[in-house]
Amino acid sequence: MGERTFGEVMRELRKGKGLSQEELAFRCGLDRTYISLLERGLRVPTIVTLFKVSEALGIRPEEFVARMNVSYQNGESG
Repeated sequence: MGERTFGEVMRELRKGKGLSQEELAFRCGLDRTYISLLERGLRVPTIVTLFKVSEALGIRPEEFVARMNVSYQNGESG
């Protein structure tokens, strides 16, 4: 499961909440450019980042991972 899977799920959830990258970054305590890099699969998220992003998006980390697994199994990302 690649970095792109994390980024695609994060982008889908972020847009579903109507948040900009900047707003998500603020809620996570991360830089907006880092959010952009994550969404494009150019950075590998840490477990701490997974928890921060999940909390900011109002989703449990295990649900985030489950969505990544579904996306990966469906061949939506590499």
